[in-house]
Amino acid sequence: MSVKTIEPAKGHLLISLPFLNDQFFGRSVVLLTEHNKEGSVGFILNKPLETRVCDAIQDFPEFDSILHIGGPVDNNSLFYIHLLGDIIPDSIEITKGLYWGGDFEYIRQMISYKKIQPHEIRFFVGYSGWGANQLDREIKENSWLIQKSNPKIVMNSYTDNFWKYFIKKTDKQYSVWADFPVNPSLN
Repeated sequence: MSVKTIEPAKGHLLISLPFLNDQFFGRSVVLLTEHNKEGSVGFILNKPLETRVCDAIQDFPEFDSILHIGGPVDNNSLFYIHLLGDIIPDSIEITKGLYWGGDFEYIRQMISYKKIQPHEIRFFVGYSGWGANQLDREIKENSWLIQKSNPKIVMNSYTDNFWKYFIKKTDKQYSVWADFPVNPSLN
């Protein structure tokens, strides 16, 4: 069965289909921060870690925000998306009102002054990356659905229920997949 979907684009979400059996991408929702002929980059939104960013980074100010697994690529590096492109220098706009990156020292300083709140920024360890045409092949193989996003949804996506929400929202024919067991053989 072929899945009808919109085209991938910067700012869109990738929703993994329940049959995608992968430790990083199984039941994941990925925000695409870049998609062009050279490849794609994004961050897994619904794979939180139990570590706060201030506990993981030396000399980082107290901040009640947890780290997330962004993907399997460059997992020794920190990345972030935020709503503060108008105040964080060097931010890259993903979509209206949502930004990627920017001056880390400025972010650290603004957090220490309590000028940035946890709901305004999300931190990721690693990122998700696809080479030229790789993501398009995976979409044709029915590994992903694509949905539009908005900053409010992206910044509030913390649990597996987020994946279920999009599977149910996509189309009535896919809503039964939301309750599909992770491992059907254990059912």
